[in-house]
Amino acid sequence: MATSSRTSRSSRCAVPAPAVVQDPKTLGVPPVPPEDSPTAGESNEGCAWRRSGKRVGMDMDVRRVITDRIMAMLAQGEHVCRARWVQAATRGAPRNAGTGWSYRGVNALLLWDAAIVQGYEVPLWLTYRQAKALGAQVRKSERGVLCAQFERTGGRGDGDSHTELQDGLLQCRPFWLFNVAQVDGLPAKRLDPPAAAAAGPSAAGQSAMERVLRLVGGCNATIRHGFDRAAYVPEFDEIRLPWPRRFASGENYGATLLHELVHWSGHPRRLHREFSARFGDAAGAFEALVAELGAVLLMGHCALVGAVVEGHADHLADWLEVLRHDRSAIFTAMRFAGEAFDFIMEREMPVLAPLS
Repeated sequence: MATSSRTSRSSRCAVPAPAVVQDPKTLGVPPVPPEDSPTAGESNEGCAWRRSGKRVGMDMDVRRVITDRIMAMLAQGEHVCRARWVQAATRGAPRNAGTGWSYRGVNALLLWDAAIVQGYEVPLWLTYRQAKALGAQVRKSERGVLCAQFERTGGRGDGDSHTELQDGLLQCRPFWLFNVAQVDGLPAKRLDPPAAAAAGPSAAGQSAMERVLRLVGGCNATIRHGFDRAAYVPEFDEIRLPWPRRFASGENYGATLLHELVHWSGHPRRLHREFSARFGDAAGAFEALVAELGAVLLMGHCALVGAVVEGHADHLADWLEVLRHDRSAIFTAMRFAGEAFDFIMEREMPVLAPLS
């Protein structure tokens, strides 16, 4: 829900290669430049651009294409998207099988969704050239997942006013990733799934709700119960919830609490999120989108598979309207959601050893 006193209405190319973006966490992008073309097994977008006679990666409006892809996912219903993304997120962040780097931001959403749709069990991905450099081969019939790479440029960017930086502009370029299940001949060590980073080895055996409570306890947010609907109230800097017995399950209570905790992270004394200047009357809906995406990340960490964020009216139409008119909005939303996730995770209470 929107951060207000009112209740919301919804809730690398070759291997190795030098990093272009020094801190991939900052922008939610992979740290190595993309390929101009997937070469084998092009994505549907790449095929369409080739048929039009345009140069893939040069003339493609990457932001628009990816935004339209996310809008199609959201149009299935926020509960559908959340369930799919959380299910995939429980396996950990998607990683590059050649470098070990994690993919964040919108790229993570795209890869998580593809993993669920295609049934990929291992969250490891490669570019076509990386697979080739490892002595392997992407099967000819396979399709790559279109992702976005942002590069700092000293001159002219891609014309988006929301990508300006102090040291230049950001240019958005496409690259394509293939899951290791789509690649033949990979060394066995490249097929090993990464250790589950979601909970860490010290949290082995902990239930989903125990993980939720460690996050909430570490943040030390003010939480009050006994209200009709869940809401974060910035004027009082407090989270308000119905009594736990009013939720369909303990897991739903935990998911709703995590959603509100993301709102809580945006308070001026913490991350100071404020979207009025950019989004105007849609600022509340955009904050709700940030909270929804941040909750997906936290629910994946806690393994809250199948849980529902209760008591939030539907913001889906508002989200689609914002994304339709702003091709950079989903990238911005995932960046802020990632910042909220990191902020909350840094405060997670440690798992204590059992008393002997």
